[in-house]
Formats: sequence, C-alpha cells, structure tokens
Amino acid sequence: MLTSTNCLLAINNYYYPRGGAEVLFLEHNRLFENIGWQVVPFSMRHAKNLPTPWSNYFPDEIEFGADYGLAAKLIRAPRVIYSLQARARMRELLDAVAPRIAHIHNIYHHLSPSVLPLLKERGIPVVMTLHDLKLACPAYTMMRGGEPCERCRGGKLYNVAVNRCIKGSLALSSLVMVEAYAHRALGLYSANVDRFVVPSRFLLDKLVEWGWPRERFVHIPNFVDIDRFKPHAEAGRRFIYCGRLDELKGLETLVRAAALAHQPVTLIGRGPLEERLRTLSAELGADIVFTGYLTKDALAAAIQEARAIIVPSECNENAPLSLLEGYAAGRPVIGSHIAGIPELVREDETAIADLAGAAAALAEALARFAALPDARVSAMGAAGRAWVERDFNAATYVDRQLALYDALGVRVR
Repeated sequence: MLTSTNCLLAINNYYYPRGGAEVLFLEHNRLFENIGWQVVPFSMRHAKNLPTPWSNYFPDEIEFGADYGLAAKLIRAPRVIYSLQARARMRELLDAVAPRIAHIHNIYHHLSPSVLPLLKERGIPVVMTLHDLKLACPAYTMMRGGEPCERCRGGKLYNVAVNRCIKGSLALSSLVMVEAYAHRALGLYSANVDRFVVPSRFLLDKLVEWGWPRERFVHIPNFVDIDRFKPHAEAGRRFIYCGRLDELKGLETLVRAAALAHQPVTLIGRGPLEERLRTLSAELGADIVFTGYLTKDALAAAIQEARAIIVPSECNENAPLSLLEGYAAGRPVIGSHIAGIPELVREDETAIADLAGAAAALAEALARFAALPDARVSAMGAAGRAWVERDFNAATYVDRQLALYDALGVRVR
C-alpha cells in the first residue's frame, strides 16, 4: 500500500479542464502537490483526460444525455443513480493507497455518490466543494424558462420530471428525479460528507434556506493563480467572455447587446451553443470573434488585451473563475447582477453590474464602458488586481483548506 505523510484523494467526474469546476479541481491538486502532498485522483475514464498513473482505477466513461443506443442506455441508467463500478474501483484504489482525507468536487450522474459510504467505512474524512445548487435542485440551477424556480423545495422533487427540467427530456428528467429521491432516502450526501465547501455566500444561504444545517458549510472563496497574469495599464478595445458556450450563460443576450451597442466581443471557449451563436451574430451583423479553446498561456494573454471581461450569466452562477481571472489580468468586469456574481463586484470600483437577460441594459453597459477614459478603465482593473492579490490568492486558499482539514482531525500543520 502506498503511504504518504499527507495523501489527498481528489475526486471529480472529469480529469481534464472541461469547465470552471474542473479547472478549480486540477488547480487545487496542483497547489497541494506544490506543498508536498501526494495527490491521488479518481475520475471516470475519458479520451481527454490528463495523464496519470492512477487511471487504471478509473471507472468507464458515461456521458450523461449522449446519444447511446437502447442497450447502452439501459446499462448506464443505474450507474447514474448508484454506480457499482465506481464503488468497486474505489475499493480497489483504497486497498492501494491510504489517504488522509478525500476532497470531492463534481460526482453527480457519472461517478455517483456510491463511493461516499465506502470512504466513511474506511474512516476517511470527506470534504465536498459545491459548484452549483444540485444538493437542493435536481436540475442544478433553481431556474426554469430563464426565471427563478423553487418548485422542488420541501421534497417536491417530482417537479423536475413534470417540468422536464433536464434538456427538455421527460426520460432524462425522470431519471434525475429518481436519482434525487434515492440519494435523499439513503442520505448519501448528508450522512457521508463531513463538510461542504461553498465558494459563494449566495450558495450557502440558499442551501440553508432549503433545510441544510448551516454548520455543515464552510465558505472558502475560489482563487486564481495571479502569477499567470502580467497586468499592464493599457486598456484594450474588445470585450471578452471566457467559458463554455452554453445555455443560461447569457451569450445570446451578449451577442444581441454587442450588435445594439456596435461593440466588439470575443468569445473564448467551446460548447453546444456555438453554432447558434455564430448564426445569430451573422444575422445581426455583430462583431463577434470565436477563438475556441485556448491554452492557459494564450488565455491569459487574450484577457490581458481586453477592455473588460464580460460575465453575462442568466443562471444562478456560483463564483465564476473567469471573473477573478479578469481581475488578475488587471481588467475590470461587466457582470450580471445575479446569484454569487455581485459578491465579486464592487460597483464602479472594479466592475459594472448589468441586468441579467436584458440585451438593451447590457448594450448600455457596453457602450458606457467603451466611452470611459482609458485611464479610468485601467484604474478599475488595477483595483480588481489588488483585490485578488489580497483575498483570492493561492496561498490564502491553501491556508483556508488546510484549516478545514485540520478541523476535521487531519493534523497537517
């Protein structure tokens, strides 16, 4: 058995930078390796995974909502709810390593919480970072039709199927409904996770409103690697969005706003909405550049050349990393006034808030920001950079995580 003074078992569905949750997961691992910890990942197999000697323990890939044949769907459906394969592979891994603590990120639908009771049986403290509202809302977002929705509150989880909340599909929504009822009946999260880390106070307050005990949560904001960015004072001309091109990110609103305001926008990332956005931008004559996926260095360089970073989300966003990366690059932000985003906005000091989902309001914000003197834009970016250096840096993040691990009996100091 592999033993290490400090061994961290790091668990997440994917082992590549698919989105913000995966980026934080991988960066968390990197930080702990840098301070001498042995980090052992556990994810599902995937063609895009980063190389790791632990991949032989990973369960098979399951892509939720993919176009599998009937036989494949029947095989995968039980794994969405409770993956026996993931549990078996986890047992094999725990026979080979002795982690001091397990830190979980996203395991919904793919790995499933089947691994949690096993960790509890082995006496391994479990921490879970929450990136969304899944513990309360089976559809993650507490949104329906672009509007706030709390129909499932009070255990009325059947509403996820009634309203076809998952991809508009009755079959997928019904599966997620069964999943939610089963997980709650078995207490898979409530009985087996010692502490939940929440990056935003919005998320914490909302889960407490839905009945979770406040003492189960620890507020630890996300962080950004400030050394990746070399801010300079010169303000650029283009507005930049960084992230998945997905529903509820406000990207159609952003394209319409760019056309109304006659302002240039760059979309960095890929996702299922890309073709629709390309078509819409062509129809409206909007100045939209699609870069696709960029490497970490190329992304940092692009952000540093922006006039401002746009976070136009129309969903209950938790704590977007792209916003903090904008600040780290010395760029101010235009962010939606929704969910956890306002916690990261100091109006007219580091950012300007817009009205989520309103193209005219966002267009006005773009035009107003474009008209600001460059010196004012640079000053706002510098204020954001100073804020990140003080409160959202890697060292502070590690200290907060170590304090939490220590509180759970993992003597790490």
